Amino acid sequence: MILREPKPSELRKLSSLCLRSKAHWGYPEDMLQAFKRELTIRKKDLDQHAIMVAEDKRGIAGVVEVSKEGEDAILEKLFVEPKRIGEGTGYNLYVWACRIARDNGAKRLIIDADPDAAPFYEQMGAVRAGESESLSIPGRMLPRYVHPLG
Repeated sequence: MILREPKPSELRKLSSLCLRSKAHWGYPEDMLQAFKRELTIRKKDLDQHAIMVAEDKRGIAGVVEVSKEGEDAILEKLFVEPKRIGEGTGYNLYVWACRIARDNGAKRLIIDADPDAAPFYEQMGAVRAGESESLSIPGRMLPRYVHPLG
């Protein structure tokens, strides 16, 4: 598996991957539609954030996006093609996210996790640090995690 920067021509394909990955957790269609804007990767995201694609001979397996706010890095997206979950793609993308955040001066990585993905972030070493409100659905609370980058 290689990690590489996405091409602008792949943004629609990557956004669809994010939506398929979210759908893996069994969300109803109305919720998936509410998530669609938040899961879309735009050209401005390529310009402003660090984004990496995981790919192998079978194609694109996942995508990760990290932004920076002061001494914090924010895990904006980490999505794996549903049929590729369990192959190590999420692990590789998460390790890259921590490394790029640290290399860019961040002291910690902040993650507002999908509740179903929370065990993955805990396994990767992130620590529960309260809740945050969903950007897609007002009133829906998400578990917030912090990964110290020391």
